[in-house]
Amino acid sequence: MKKRGRGIACMWYPIGFTVSANPSAAVVKVNEDGTATVLTGTVEIGQGSLTVLAQIAAEELGISPRDVIMVSADTDGTPVDTGAIASRTTYVTGNAIRLAAKEAKKILFEVAAPMLGVRTDQLETRQGRIWVIDFPQKNISIGEVAYYSQVKLGRPVQGSASWNPPTVPLDPQTGQGKPFNTYVYATQIAEVEVDTETGQVDVLRIVAAHDCGTPINPMLVEGQIQGGISMGVGFALSEEMVFSSNGTLLTSSLSNYLIPTTVDMPEIEVIIVDNYDPTGPFGAKGVGEPTLVPTAAAILNAIYDAVGVRLYSLPATPEKVLKALREKEAQNNTASSTH
Repeated sequence: MKKRGRGIACMWYPIGFTVSANPSAAVVKVNEDGTATVLTGTVEIGQGSLTVLAQIAAEELGISPRDVIMVSADTDGTPVDTGAIASRTTYVTGNAIRLAAKEAKKILFEVAAPMLGVRTDQLETRQGRIWVIDFPQKNISIGEVAYYSQVKLGRPVQGSASWNPPTVPLDPQTGQGKPFNTYVYATQIAEVEVDTETGQVDVLRIVAAHDCGTPINPMLVEGQIQGGISMGVGFALSEEMVFSSNGTLLTSSLSNYLIPTTVDMPEIEVIIVDNYDPTGPFGAKGVGEPTLVPTAAAILNAIYDAVGVRLYSLPATPEKVLKALREKEAQNNTASSTH
């Protein structure tokens, strides 16, 4: 017999650790053709961070993300970055890049203001041009200003900045303090089907609502959430490191260490909660690691809802589920016989 159940799990996750220094630095250079080059020490490991960081620089400068050239991860030539860890890149490195772009924009405004006959506080950037606020007829291209600044004034348009979440050491006596600068939150609901004859669990659907601050790139956020859920499904149901009695790893290949494939993935509904954080770049926080946190708990809660057995060790393999079901049946029979 197959039975269905639903389970829910909630989580919070810290972003931007503050117990020790956690800096990122960046350099933003505006080129004579109106493009920009960003130097950052952060590492792209497939999460799409360079795309998001380019968007942050572009938004601050008023140019297209396609016109931002990212130079990253070369410790010989790029500024320091604490690392692609703790879901900090968008938050910490993004702040550094935005501040560096702001410094470069300040130079653009100082050069463009006399060219347009206005004050610097009357200027704004968008669509690759510098505009006089409320007077759109007066504008000039960012590339033209950058060229004039460098070639005529001898003042290359570039800004550098760093950002570090305020360092707040923990109290050595109590362990109390503020270990992180901000937090993200999420709720996931899983629907499963459990075969009571085999113990097989199929995850049918997961609804995932995640707060990541302002979603700089909603498509990447959705992809991160889907990827985290994929890892969570494997964590909950199949991925297991098995050792022999002498300590030899027995599940050393993908033939016996079972990760979910596309056919194992459930229907996923992603809900992105736009929750502006004033300390993040354009209100952003992060979404990487938190996407995995609630998935296994939601699935195991759904198994309990379906068949009434609690599993306390992962993964919830068919053997474990079937054993728990038989133990429950034996307890029920014992209880029945005593009455």
